Amino acid sequence: MYVLREQDVKQLNALALAYMGDAVYEQTVREHLLRSGRVRPNVLHREATRYVSAKAQAAILHIMLQEDFLTEEEQAVMRRGRNAKSGSVPKNTDVQTYRNSSGFEAVLGYLYLIKEDERVDSFIKRAIHIIEYPEEEKSE
Repeated sequence: MYVLREQDVKQLNALALAYMGDAVYEQTVREHLLRSGRVRPNVLHREATRYVSAKAQAAILHIMLQEDFLTEEEQAVMRRGRNAKSGSVPKNTDVQTYRNSSGFEAVLGYLYLIKEDERVDSFIKRAIHIIEYPEEEKSE
C-alpha cells in the first residue's frame, strides 16, 4: 500500500481531497444514522441526504466559518477546494453551493489523509450537530 506523507497530501489536487472527504463523511453519517436507530432503507436515504447534500454541506461550512471553527490551515484547504474547477455541477444545485460543499469535503479529506483523527471526529460531530439542531445555530 502506498503511504501518503503529509507533504504528499498537501500537494494533492483539491478535488482529490474532496473525493476522500466525501467518502469519509458519507460513511460516518451512515453509521450515525444506523446507531441512532434509523434503519429502514428509504428513511436512511432521505435522512442521509439532510446531512450530505451539497446544500447541507455548504450551510455547515457557512456556520463553521462564522464561528471561526476552522484553523487557518483548514481555511486555506477549504479555499482550494472551493475554487477548484470540477468541470460539472450536479443539476440539483447551483455552482456557488456546489463549490462550497467541495470546500467542506476538501477540508475533511485533508484532515483524514494527514491522520488528524481527533480533528476529523470533532469536525464531523460539529457538522452533524449543526444539521440536527438548526434552531441552536439561529439563536447564536
